[in-house]
Amino acid sequence: MINLRLRLCLILAVILPCWSPAQQSDTNSPARLLTGALKRITQIFETRNSEEPRTFTATLKILKGDGLPEELVGLELRLALQAPDHLRLATKWDGQDIEVGRDQQDLWVRVPAKKFCLVGSPDVPQFSAAPERKDSTRLGPIKLPIASDQLVMLPILLRTEASPNEDVGGVPCRVFKATPTRETIDAFNVPNATVKLAVRESDLLPLRVSYREGKTDVEIEVVNPLFEAAWPAARWKLEAGAGDKIETVAQSHLTRFLTVGLGMLMSDKLPTLGPSTGERRILAREGGGRLELVDGTRVLFLKGTPEEMGRQHGTLMKKEVRHLVDQMLYGVGVGSSFDKGSWFFGELESAQQRVAPFTDERYFREMDALASAAGLPREEVRIANFFPELFHCSGFALFGKATVGGKMYHGRILDYLRGMGLEQNATVIVFQPEQGNAWVNIGYAGFVGSVTAMNEKHIAIGEMGGRGEGHWDGKPMAQLVREVMEKANTLEEAIAIMRKGPRTCEYYYVISDAKSKRAVGIAATLDKFETIWPGESNPLLPHGMVDTVLLSAGDRYEELAKRVKAGYGKFDAQSARDLMKRPVCMTSNIHSVLFEPETLDFWVANADSENPAAHTRYTHYNLGKLLRPEKSAEAAAR
Repeated sequence: MINLRLRLCLILAVILPCWSPAQQSDTNSPARLLTGALKRITQIFETRNSEEPRTFTATLKILKGDGLPEELVGLELRLALQAPDHLRLATKWDGQDIEVGRDQQDLWVRVPAKKFCLVGSPDVPQFSAAPERKDSTRLGPIKLPIASDQLVMLPILLRTEASPNEDVGGVPCRVFKATPTRETIDAFNVPNATVKLAVRESDLLPLRVSYREGKTDVEIEVVNPLFEAAWPAARWKLEAGAGDKIETVAQSHLTRFLTVGLGMLMSDKLPTLGPSTGERRILAREGGGRLELVDGTRVLFLKGTPEEMGRQHGTLMKKEVRHLVDQMLYGVGVGSSFDKGSWFFGELESAQQRVAPFTDERYFREMDALASAAGLPREEVRIANFFPELFHCSGFALFGKATVGGKMYHGRILDYLRGMGLEQNATVIVFQPEQGNAWVNIGYAGFVGSVTAMNEKHIAIGEMGGRGEGHWDGKPMAQLVREVMEKANTLEEAIAIMRKGPRTCEYYYVISDAKSKRAVGIAATLDKFETIWPGESNPLLPHGMVDTVLLSAGDRYEELAKRVKAGYGKFDAQSARDLMKRPVCMTSNIHSVLFEPETLDFWVANADSENPAAHTRYTHYNLGKLLRPEKSAEAAAR
């Protein structure tokens, strides 16, 4: 905590200065200069009753950002701040102007190009399905992350030294460096960082700050910082343009979006997995379920009734489930509102109400038990489980003449949302429901549906999203896939479940059955159902080859067909996995999986911060071994 506070203080000392006349005694040495600057920082947040309020304005430019997300480098942020409860921010993000404002207890966001505005209100329910639960969120005062008396003690922990004076933007500045002392580093475990400040000679307001720590090297320029007389009340309010659509939403949805969005930008990188070691150990238990670490990856075992499996899931992966809900709903979800110009929660809640009559109530029971165990509203978990309806992918099945020894290989590429927080929650989930087949779901903490799976009856499945978003009067795709896993023992039974529906939007599937050594591609919409058998062509999939089913789109499909043709007859597990590498997978490739349904072997690769999934390490599992009684599994591991 001290480590984090020190970093925040050092940065805040630059980007949130306070107006106060420069005093000669404060400029005699770098140490006194730092002390004076820190005192002035506190003044903006602690305006005395006898003082007239002032509005601070500046433009912040990130000139250098080694160690920061590349999207932040070059960012310009226009800031206006008047404590304790007025704020305006404006920037350009992903090519769009975005404005954020706070006026006392009112919080708003505006995207001018989309003519779209959101206004947060504590009087709006968080979820339409629970109108009786009003959002009681209250905005606290804008303040420093630590108390002012602690902030002004920082110079005791730091060593300061003068640097040659410089001109910043043609303005004379005094320059000094500050670093923690060795005693501070040893005693408080603070980073061995260096902060370099260039402060305007006339009033000590900083015009440039540099922060260096290891590979992190950040430089921020503060353009024209000044204090004005307090702005009139009208300047803090939302200024909607002609034709703007204004949505009033729950206050907490906006506050969580701002918090989660910043966290997503600054989150720790997900490291690349090292070489396989074969290690397997139990991390935790709950009822008949358990969480294991298998070769550095999480494997979650769920067993019993829907309520039991939901409780096991929510208890064993509480942290990951909560993180996923934050990322998907309040990061990606709310963020998508500004790109579409429509309110995310409103759309998804409406869609969920339409699919609810077609959803097996057992899935709702499992989701609700999961939510309760994880300490989340059930509405959040239900909406989060609707996210897979938007996934996009590629897949293939090779067998017979296409492979060495006629083995069946079923490849699955999920291209969706890499870098948005899903991969941190990647989990192999083994389901053993009280009713139906046992099966393995290549998924993420908190999701009870599936888009990539194989069951104990040697059937594997993967899907690819198509068009038709908005046709929600049917069974959700991710639960239709789960139904195939739990109820289908043959390829014919799997096809019958898919054909029966009712279905929602356009999706494509590859289903393989090792028992009959057959596979099929399926193109399905709410009212059309087409099967594509090995060797058959389709206007969208023109390269039919014996004993193959290939499913992708555009140039990715062409490259996949080219690779399969070149290696036809020689494919083994390794070369089948190589088929999924770029450019068959996209840069958004979040997981790639190869099933060998005959043996129940499967290999899973998940994306990390540097690589799409198909270019990371594949971890080998076997569903049969994972389903062994626990003592047998432990003996096999030893």
